Amino acid sequence: MTGVPASAAGGSGAKPVRGGKLGTAAVNQASLWNIANILTMVRLLLVPGFVMLLLHNGGYDPVWRSFAWAAFAVAMITDLFDGHLARAYNLVTDFGKIADPIADKAIMGAALVCLSVLGDLPWWITGVILARELGITLMRFWVIRHAVIPASRGGKLKTLAQGTAAGMYVLVLTGPLATLRFWVMMVAVVLTVVTGLDYVRQAVVLRRRSLAAERAAVGRTTEALNEAAGSPGAGVADAGAGAGPAAGASGGPGASGAGASGSAVRVSGGSTPVEPTVGARDGADAER
Repeated sequence: MTGVPASAAGGSGAKPVRGGKLGTAAVNQASLWNIANILTMVRLLLVPGFVMLLLHNGGYDPVWRSFAWAAFAVAMITDLFDGHLARAYNLVTDFGKIADPIADKAIMGAALVCLSVLGDLPWWITGVILARELGITLMRFWVIRHAVIPASRGGKLKTLAQGTAAGMYVLVLTGPLATLRFWVMMVAVVLTVVTGLDYVRQAVVLRRRSLAAERAAVGRTTEALNEAAGSPGAGVADAGAGAGPAAGASGGPGASGAGASGSAVRVSGGSTPVEPTVGARDGADAER
């Protein structure tokens, strides 16, 4: 729920970060069955179990909803731990990059939809939160070629507020606690909207900077190739390679000769002006 795939944080899995507590055998390479991925799988498996517990006996049994809350709490805790382990150790796999954000969205989405179906949570709250989460996820894929948007403090607070509020709604609360959970959910909604807009701003800025840097790099490369293609030294080298011995005699048969690249040398009065050839320019254009 932090916006950064937990198993994607870190490097290639070759070296553990200093200060890590796991043995070297556990972090020598980022295999599929590393601890971060296992926690992600546990969270995925908890989603259907959580839904069945929450909706058992019509969804209004306080005991079964307490069991559902326990499953939800375990899922939220594993989200914190697999993220920490993936950052502390270089546990990176393609599975983790895909499964971690799916697991985050699945458990929260399941909780919100079930609570709205039971009538405990207004549908507009569920719609706002799910639209934001889906939109930001798609936006990350849109800008991933240019840059990675890091999780902000606001995003982490949003995740904490959402988890706390949803967990309070899963429990059967009455009186002041029921009022409190409503305001906690309102805080979560505000943080959801504000951080979503901030992520959009970051994405637009990062994409513009990346495109500007790419254009500048292409411009510098093109300029350097143009300078190399039009430099006098390059023309002399081409002329010398194709003129032959006869080019040194003024007015002789070798006064004009064609080089390998099609360059022409004209000798007049001892001076040898060299013209850049079309062939050389064409070669430079091909490189570009």
